[in-house]
Amino acid sequence: MPYYFYVLRSKKDGDLYKGVAEDVERRLAQHNAGKTRSLKHRTPLVLVHVEEYATREEALAREQWSKTPAGGKELRKLVATIGLSGASAVGSPARAGRPVSG
Repeated sequence: MPYYFYVLRSKKDGDLYKGVAEDVERRLAQHNAGKTRSLKHRTPLVLVHVEEYATREEALAREQWSKTPAGGKELRKLVATIGLSGASAVGSPARAGRPVSG
């Protein structure tokens, strides 16, 4: 079963949130329902980018990389190019994951 690295944007404050899930739509619904303490007060959230990975470890490695200064900078540039309209069909060619269109 594939795992997904995803990026959400808070419509409330514009901040990005990165995570890993097997079912991104279900996870987004949980976040928007206030079931995640850290995001409860940042809803509504919109999905802005998704990448598919074969293993959980690969997806988690991408999430950890995205939280480094260099990874965060690259991810913000990527998300800025796709705007707020929804999931990206483009990803970072320097990474092993496969972007998923939404």
